[in-house]
Amino acid sequence: MDLLITAALIVLLFILLGSGVWIGIALTGVAWLGMELFTSRPVGDAMAVTIWGASSSWTLTALPLFVWMGEILFRTRLSEDMFRGLAPWMERLPGRLLHTNIIGCTIFAAVSGSSAATCATIGKMTLPELQKRGYPDDITIGTLAGAGTLGLLIPPSIIMIVYGVTANVSISQLFIAGVLPGLMLAGLFMSYVIVWALANPGKIPPPDRVMSLRERVYASRHLIPIVLLIMLVLGSIYVGIATATEAAALGVVGALAISAVQGSLNRNTFHDSLMGATRLYCMIALILAGASFLTLSMGFIGLPRHLAEWIGSLGLSSFLLMVALMVFYIILGCFLDGISMVVLTMGVILPTVEKAGIDLLWFGIFIVLVVEMAQITPPVGFNLFVLQGMTGKQITYIGRTALPMFCLMIVAVLLVWFFPAIITWLPQQMLGHA
Repeated sequence: MDLLITAALIVLLFILLGSGVWIGIALTGVAWLGMELFTSRPVGDAMAVTIWGASSSWTLTALPLFVWMGEILFRTRLSEDMFRGLAPWMERLPGRLLHTNIIGCTIFAAVSGSSAATCATIGKMTLPELQKRGYPDDITIGTLAGAGTLGLLIPPSIIMIVYGVTANVSISQLFIAGVLPGLMLAGLFMSYVIVWALANPGKIPPPDRVMSLRERVYASRHLIPIVLLIMLVLGSIYVGIATATEAAALGVVGALAISAVQGSLNRNTFHDSLMGATRLYCMIALILAGASFLTLSMGFIGLPRHLAEWIGSLGLSSFLLMVALMVFYIILGCFLDGISMVVLTMGVILPTVEKAGIDLLWFGIFIVLVVEMAQITPPVGFNLFVLQGMTGKQITYIGRTALPMFCLMIVAVLLVWFFPAIITWLPQQMLGHA
């Protein structure tokens, strides 16, 4: 009976989401209805306590600050400077300037925290430059779609903060754990570009000119601002002198300083960045509050217990459980954004994962990887929307160009499963030195 009630509520939720109701409102409404009709708990009291608790978490303070930092940097010429600093070093690699998409996204991800912001900021600079030089659209757009997802995996990451709050896992530990998997995934993307370039030598235009070592080193001066900001934000966390929230505040100050030095900080850009961050965070906070209430409601109805019992009765091994969850999240990602996926499912999934003996820190990075896949999965792939707006191409075309990157993400999931130290080694080292 409980499963039938839950199924009906889930169907209602998807109907509301499909009708265009705000996600946070839809979650709250379904939770209220479920608790009112199928439990004896007073709904108003439960809703007030849960939503206040979800909204007033000190850990969550890092989220709007990192969002604001990304908004400030989005309005600087940082991406242009990155291209000028990176391009000279790429000329000797097979694939040449195609690697600026991947390395640029990897670097910008370390100060952004958002997949869509990383994709848009780097694409704003690299797409016109690569098109002007004659690089093929399919590989250019595909690599940018894939590399843009690194904004979720390489810290600071908005999705990691959301997972850390909902799963009660250290956000600083999650940030540290995301570094090696992020670099590994960037390496997989670059390896694919190298193989593709060697297989299609005629499609890569010749270099404009080969710079001397001295000229390349001089061009690298454009990378100094972003390297300093990365050291300020991530270095303060890794050294242990700042929490994730304090590092976010340092990042905002650093981003404002860079914007001021570059001459892009004025009344309008400050206002636009602040309002952009406020709008985005309010949307996320509403989703988190609604999801917390829905999790409580589902708990009273009994869904987590029944689902855990059902999955347990299937007798799945840990590996098959991970495969099943990967498929589940990829399908869910066709309809929901990453933050909604995490907050909607954690209350139900985490008891099952803990029962299977899976480390929650490792599981957090696994979740980020599969949410990354959803970012380039039609019809609701946020990176696909960003690229569609920038290029004017059909979303099906962009999804097709991103398919090799999607397959490489599956390879990355398998690698972190068979070699979990890719995730756990660096946090253990940091703890050992703390």
